[in-house]
Amino acid sequence: MVYVAVALGGVTRLTESGLSMVNWKLLGEKKPSNLEEWKTEFSKYQQFPEFKMKNRSMTLEEFKFIYMMEYMHRMWGRGIGAVFLIPAIYFWSRGYFTKSTKTRVLLLGTLIGLQGLMGWYMVKSGLEDKFHEINDVPRVSQYRLASHLGLAFILYSLFLSSGLSKLMPVTKIHTSSINLVNLKYLAHLSKGLVFLTAISGAFVAGLDAGLVYNSFPKMADKWIPDDILSFQPIQRNFTENPTTVQFDHRILGITTLVTVSGLWLYSRKCVLSKRATYAINSAMAMAWIQATLGITTLLNHVPVPLATAHQSGSLLLLTFALWIGQELRLLKYIPK
Repeated sequence: MVYVAVALGGVTRLTESGLSMVNWKLLGEKKPSNLEEWKTEFSKYQQFPEFKMKNRSMTLEEFKFIYMMEYMHRMWGRGIGAVFLIPAIYFWSRGYFTKSTKTRVLLLGTLIGLQGLMGWYMVKSGLEDKFHEINDVPRVSQYRLASHLGLAFILYSLFLSSGLSKLMPVTKIHTSSINLVNLKYLAHLSKGLVFLTAISGAFVAGLDAGLVYNSFPKMADKWIPDDILSFQPIQRNFTENPTTVQFDHRILGITTLVTVSGLWLYSRKCVLSKRATYAINSAMAMAWIQATLGITTLLNHVPVPLATAHQSGSLLLLTFALWIGQELRLLKYIPK
């Protein structure tokens, strides 16, 4: 469900639907059910910057589409909360949880709640006139967007790791092979790079940076574009300059691809279980698919289907990286 929420969030962002709902209620907003209610919601939307600055010609039917995209995303998120909370309360009340499980349940429940609040905090930035006076563009803050996506990735990672530890438990491995130890470190590095590259992708999405240089491997006719450090002070470029943000995402993507490929090559030196081998092979294949999706998305000026597949692919690649980490988790080096 978290995976689907990330995919829905990507579609919501790419179809520019996220600012269509201008209110937020904890237990959910009432979806308009007749023409008058739709007109009322549309009139609320018309009071905010996105309509005034960008969508003045929008029809009611067009508004219905972006509203439903955002509505589905929000309700799916609330569904995650319900699917988690109801069984958690039941099992906790029946005394089925150990102390460590209670801690984990509290952590995961808190993260689900924070994710919902961060989503609304992100949307609010796109509804503020002051924010648009600074940016001159009706969009949410790229910082809040990256935080929202980062929390989703963390939540997904914790759920997946917990699930794998229960459903696919591993046994302790004592080894004197330094190759296996190095492989474990390389696996952790790959996992970190996948996460970091995904977060950099959130800044690309937040700034529409995928539309500034639609060529590869060069950016226009240069390896390093002239406007890469055009903002002052310089550190602003890394999170606010679309050119720099796209350049960083390219570099991180290539670095991740090289690292995962290196992990796959290095694993050929090691004696691994079938599951670990499957996980590494899957990560290798997905890394190349993801890179291909990214380049194709860029060259085609970020069409929604390709961009959605690219964002969903990053989470699938993280899945395989986490699976590798799980398979090597109990590996312990014993010197000869």
